[in-house]
Amino acid sequence: MSASKEEIVTFITAEFPQTKCVIETVGNNGATLSHEIGINELRPGGTVSGPVLMSVADVAIYVAILGKIGIVPLTVTTSLTINFLRKPSAQARIIAECTLLKVGRTLIVGEVSLYSEGSSDLVAHVVGTYSVPPNSSGA
Repeated sequence: MSASKEEIVTFITAEFPQTKCVIETVGNNGATLSHEIGINELRPGGTVSGPVLMSVADVAIYVAILGKIGIVPLTVTTSLTINFLRKPSAQARIIAECTLLKVGRTLIVGEVSLYSEGSSDLVAHVVGTYSVPPNSSGA
């Protein structure tokens, strides 16, 4: 069972109103999100803070998973590894492109490429694993 972009947007809006992530696309094995960058997302040195990048990646994996298995709210992050590759632009949205690498019954692994909008250079690469509650996965 999968969830549509509209169903996921409704769920995220209700359950995670604090996120500034915008769901751009949701596919069978992935999702693309964006996040506006303003003064609150910056750290000293005029770059996007690490916690913002990690949050965008985490939400991207979660959205991709919901797109694949349906709305399973208690699907949770069990690990998240990020490699910061270059300084993101302070004037451009962050774009997150997520691909699910392995969808099992209890664990799902995804990877996220993070970019500054308008550039093809990766600013960060993320791999995350999520745990799916028993008897709830459509995988």
